[in-house]
Formats: sequence, structure tokens, C-alpha cells
Amino acid sequence: MRIIDDLKLDYCDVLIRPKRSTLQSRKDVDLTRTFQFRNGRVWTGIPIVASNMDNVGTIEMSKVLSEYNMITCLSKHIQTNECGENTALSFGMTELDTETLGEGIGDIEFVCLDVANGYNEKFVDFVRWVRKVYPDTIIIAGNVVTAEQTEALILAGADIVKVGIGPGSVCTTRKITGVGYPQLSAVIECSDAAHGLGGHVMADGGCTCPGDIAKSFGAGADFVMLGGLLAGHDECGGEDMIDDGVRYKQFYGMSSDTAMKKHNGGVATYRASEGKTVQVPYRGPVADTVQQILGGLRSACTYVGAKNIKHLPKCTTFIKVYRQLNTVYGE
Repeated sequence: MRIIDDLKLDYCDVLIRPKRSTLQSRKDVDLTRTFQFRNGRVWTGIPIVASNMDNVGTIEMSKVLSEYNMITCLSKHIQTNECGENTALSFGMTELDTETLGEGIGDIEFVCLDVANGYNEKFVDFVRWVRKVYPDTIIIAGNVVTAEQTEALILAGADIVKVGIGPGSVCTTRKITGVGYPQLSAVIECSDAAHGLGGHVMADGGCTCPGDIAKSFGAGADFVMLGGLLAGHDECGGEDMIDDGVRYKQFYGMSSDTAMKKHNGGVATYRASEGKTVQVPYRGPVADTVQQILGGLRSACTYVGAKNIKHLPKCTTFIKVYRQLNTVYGE
């Protein structure tokens, strides 16, 4: 047993310090990035990603986000051939996943290899096998929160490593297992490791508002994956319900009782649920939320003089804080 004394930080522990800027308007900020991946493939777009959760990673979501050149990771439980540009097919390590990948899934742009515990050596071998079978596909793999395992997945063949254990709004892994890592520090450390090898990272979870997305990019994330921030919209899956005249949509974690009953017939006797089910107030079309997110990002860039997202880490200085918001009238 050992204790690491270094204080690790989450998004709520910091603010971005403003700096002198020559940008005259938010319109001057370019939110698109062009990535050259280790496998040789090139992608250009806005590097914000809809999570591969049942309620968020839907075909309807991908159609809207694709209009903004943003990515949607389809839920691994969606069986579809409608996988166009800016869409990732998701797989775990089950026998069915392996069979589907082995049989061939066409010339898809992205594959998201998604497991709860990216520290399993079998998963590293699985990533290596997928890279061999699909040498030209952009592989997203995770989840991890440390530099060493980020490097292991990149060397095994991942182009983008998904970073985050326990920060999600409907994830209870930290509560149930005691395992996790504050998300801001995880992104900083994993992105540093990935970039040294020519790889990239995708921050997954923990963003509660557009400002957190800006902090994530400022910390070095190449992509930011969103779940809860995109929940509750017309394009989301999940049941609609009315309570006291208020419309809600169901949103649940993929390790929750709800998800495991839906896809596996229940929670296996050897494990515990590590997610929860909540009712999210109905939020209308997702395009309105996307505009708010992109507007917030552009504004953040103007505050620090970053002409685009790629320059945001170079322009970012974090300051540790004890309080971020004046909540006298709510958040």
C-alpha cells in the first residue's frame, strides 16, 4: 500500500485565468481541428463526442451532431448499417463483439472499444487484435485514468484513449468500489503521455456545463465526450414520462440495474450495479444545447486569446479555487 500526496483536481476545483487577447469577436474563433492519427488517417471536425450510452448514442443524435461535424459514438446495443461520417460503432469484449468485428463491419471511420476497466491485460490484447484486423480504422479505446495505461493502449494500436473512471453523472463506480481519479488531473496526465507517443485522448465524463468542456480542452484533451449534458433531448433514447405536468426523459448509466436488466436480463450475482437511473427534465431539440456549448467554447477562447481549440492548452493557466459560482439564486 502507498499514498500519493500530490493533490489531484477536478473541473470544479479550478477556473481558467483570463489573459490579454487580440481576438475581436467570438466569430474569430475556429472550433474545428484537423487530426493526423497514428494509423495515417486524417479527420477534421469539432472534437466533441456524444457518449455511447443507450440514451445519448442514438442514430437521431448522430444525424444532428453530424451537421456540426461532431462525432456520435453509437450505443453498442444498436444494430445498424447507418454508420456514416462522424459516427463510431461501439464494441465491448464479449464473444458476440469479437465475432462481429471478425466478420467485418465495412469501411467505418471510427471504432469505439469500450470497457469499464481498461487495465485488463486482455483488453490491451483485444485492442492489438482490432488494429491488426482494421489497420486503417480510427480506434478509440478505454477507459483509463493514468499515464502508464494510456501509453500501453496507444502502443497496442489505439489512436484515441478514453479517459475517465467514475466522473459521469449517472456513474456510481467511485461510491461502490472506491476506485477513481479526479478528472482534470487524469486528463492532464494522460494527454501528456499520449501526445508524447503521437496519440490522442478523449476526456469522458464529468462535464456539468460548457465551462467544464473548455477546462477539459485547456487541460490537453483532444476530444471531449458528453453524456449527461446531451441527455433529455428529442434525439435521445429512453422513456418519456409526465410527473405533475412536467415532462421528463429517463437517463441511466450503462452499468446500472436498468441497463443490465435491459441488455443482460439482470445484474449478475458476482457483481454490483455501478450506475443509477434518473429523470432528466425534457430539454427540447439538441441543436439548442449544441449552440450553447459551442458559444461557451468560443467565449472561453476569446478570454485567453486562443484562436482555436488546438491553441487553448497553450493559453490556459488554471487557478485553484474554493468557490466558482454565486449560487444565491441557484445554479
